[in-house]
Amino acid sequence: MPTIPWTAPRDGKARGAEPEGTSAAGRTGGAGGAGGAGDAIEDGAIEVMASHFVLTSTRHTIAMLRSALAVRRAVLAAPGALGVSLVARPLRREYFTLSAWMDRAALDAFVGNPHHRQAMRRLGPAMAQARLVHWHPPASAGAPTWAQAHEHLAAPAD
Repeated sequence: MPTIPWTAPRDGKARGAEPEGTSAAGRTGGAGGAGGAGDAIEDGAIEVMASHFVLTSTRHTIAMLRSALAVRRAVLAAPGALGVSLVARPLRREYFTLSAWMDRAALDAFVGNPHHRQAMRRLGPAMAQARLVHWHPPASAGAPTWAQAHEHLAAPAD
């Protein structure tokens, strides 16, 4: 399963990101739309989260992929979600996620989502490594890119 590209909720709260490996040059627009929930953050910062997970064994691959797809669907339906993407490298047992939220409260609320809780309960013990990072770009910067996510994930932990 290769990259699942940036996907915004169907209600148009955020625009799509560039495909992996493209630059942010030429990005326009923000996370908002006329009259949409994104208008409240047009001039403010959004909450972006990237994660990197490594499984202890490839035997957890099917459970990880199923859980990742269920969580992705739940993100796209969650209040305050602006978009999500996934990179899966199952032969390396490695997975990356990238999501953007209107604010930290929306992300924190999603953590309690039943699909997310079930995935964490099921896969937590199967994680050899896990790293989460957050940053707060202006909403006007557009959707986050994988280049940004990898840069933040590679930075030393605070």
